[in-house]
Amino acid sequence: MKLLAILASGSGSNAEKIMEYFQDSDKATIALVGSNKPEAFVLERAKKFDVPTFTFSRKEMDAGLLLEKLQQEKIDWVILAGFLLKIPVELTRAFPDRMVNIHPALLPKYGGKGMYGSHVHEAVKAAGDKETGITIHLVNENYDEGRIVFQASTPLSDSDTPESIAEKVHALEHKHFPEVIASLL
Repeated sequence: MKLLAILASGSGSNAEKIMEYFQDSDKATIALVGSNKPEAFVLERAKKFDVPTFTFSRKEMDAGLLLEKLQQEKIDWVILAGFLLKIPVELTRAFPDRMVNIHPALLPKYGGKGMYGSHVHEAVKAAGDKETGITIHLVNENYDEGRIVFQASTPLSDSDTPESIAEKVHALEHKHFPEVIASLL
């Protein structure tokens, strides 16, 4: 049985879909949900599934507290589901090819520092793209540059707004992220 930790900074809708997917799995279990924001709703979502939670600051993460906690809990895989801080190099090295992230665009477009959530959808709209989607990738030392393991796209029309683009992208995330995680295990 693989032990998974989910890291998230916000609402946690993807984290909830992952917890639902693995709640009766004999392959893996969600052992921990961590957040850099004590007020993040993902922590409430974790309680519904009786998943232990913990919070940490950027300073604590950079000082090695997060890595220490993940090792202490014997975590096999780290899942980034809307986690907004850059992962320290020591953490990526401790989980080589065992840390996965989801990005709300078709990388390499609209990736990198500051490109998350509504910022991505606004950029897609401003560029007049005819499609967007999701990218699930392994995590390395650089924002959104790890090996891509899965992409899915959705068509866009001129009438789409950043909000409607977000809805389409969330539907793809919720459908595919848990299944892709399971396939990686």
